[in-house]
Amino acid sequence: MFTVNKEKISLGLVLFNLFIAYVGIGLAVPVMPSIAKEMHLSGEAVGILISAFAFAQLLASPMTGVWVDTVGRKKMIVFGLLLFAFSELLFGVGNQVWILFLSRILGGVSDAFIMPAVITYIADRTSLDNRAKVLGYQAAAISSGFIIGPGLGGFIAELGIRAPFFFAAGFAFIAAFISLLVLQEPLSKEQLQKNRTGKMRTSFLQEMKKSFHSIYFVPLMIVFVLSFGIAAYEMMFSLFVDAKFGFTSKDIAVIITVGSIAGVVAQIAFFERLVEKIGEKRLIHGTLILAAVFILVTVFVSSYWGMMAVTCIVFFACDVLRPAVTTFLSKLAGDNQGFVAGMNSTYTSLGIIVGPAVGGVLFDVNIHAPYLFAAIVLFAAFAMSVLWKGKASSAAIK
Repeated sequence: MFTVNKEKISLGLVLFNLFIAYVGIGLAVPVMPSIAKEMHLSGEAVGILISAFAFAQLLASPMTGVWVDTVGRKKMIVFGLLLFAFSELLFGVGNQVWILFLSRILGGVSDAFIMPAVITYIADRTSLDNRAKVLGYQAAAISSGFIIGPGLGGFIAELGIRAPFFFAAGFAFIAAFISLLVLQEPLSKEQLQKNRTGKMRTSFLQEMKKSFHSIYFVPLMIVFVLSFGIAAYEMMFSLFVDAKFGFTSKDIAVIITVGSIAGVVAQIAFFERLVEKIGEKRLIHGTLILAAVFILVTVFVSSYWGMMAVTCIVFFACDVLRPAVTTFLSKLAGDNQGFVAGMNSTYTSLGIIVGPAVGGVLFDVNIHAPYLFAAIVLFAAFAMSVLWKGKASSAAIK
């Protein structure tokens, strides 16, 4: 009984760590306009500053995915949280633009440490039967952090526009300290030593090349398409509804918040049942087509409540699809959990970087173009996933 409870405590703690990290990211959202005014930053500079986080995560994730197997899950989680705390503290005290950029870069690297380590920790501590349930909770922890963070940040900002960054640093430091005391490393010293043989020397290009030639490539492409589509959808949403309907900031905030909550409910209440009933592959197929159809429907919606309903369905589909792909990859990975988790993070970051950039270019051509293109990409991913004949078991990556 003690062992079972200890396992639950450990899993709960790593999920809480993710939640804290993403609350910390969300805390900064309400004060970014004020920071931009204080620092005299242009809209372009703010956009690059936001992208710097995902770009740093993209470059670091292939290496950190390998380090998860060679250094250990616990050390990666603790170091990632400490690095995140330092990055938030740096942003809080930064009075020059280069310091803010350094903070965002370190924040992206910290997320590249935390995310693969948490996914692999969950894979180590769960059986194939209950992994889907815990990975659904993992996705919900991230989504909840994004939802709660901005609202909490708005309240904390009453103490000063830099206050949310200091709070985020404090939260992350406390989480790191608790993790250091409570978490146990799932891998033995012998396993870590074995993994270090031939794995320590790696590079971004080497790891990306491995992903292209591995059995994981198609699922990873689905991860990229999902991140691309949802990032383009969310980033262009405010511009789209403002140009088409004249929605206020409050209208937009309510729609996105309700949609996000629908996604969290789906991850917690429905995800495990759906996996048990139809399996990860069919769930991936179904949610891909559902997201594609309703992103396309967005173009034809003509009312506030219609937009609310469509957005909830899109968020529901994407927030079920994300843990479904992660669970599928985790079951496929076998002994390559670190590599696959790192690649998962890499392809997610790549989609977050490319999606808004392409969406912005297409929006200038036609306000409907980003959604039409996102729908086409998701339909293509659906076709690719249906035609894919990948193995259902893990394979060594040479």
